[in-house]
Amino acid sequence: MNLDTRKLLVIQEFLRIQNEEIVSDFEELLKQRKVEQYENDLTPMDLKQFNAEIDLAIDDSENDRVIKATELAEKWNE
Repeated sequence: MNLDTRKLLVIQEFLRIQNEEIVSDFEELLKQRKVEQYENDLTPMDLKQFNAEIDLAIDDSENDRVIKATELAEKWNE
């Protein structure tokens, strides 16, 4: 059975669930697994890339291509 078929079967079974606790548990499990997968896929950047990011940040700062954290928070809360 291929992955697409398995996913469809899981969806069909999920749609039959009438218990909110089971749905909540499934949501939590899915969220945890997505976080785990994301963390497993992370790879550290090499020193050259790290320095390039720093240089870019400095250049942005020197050329006023930045936003204050307080302004960002205000925009976020709008």
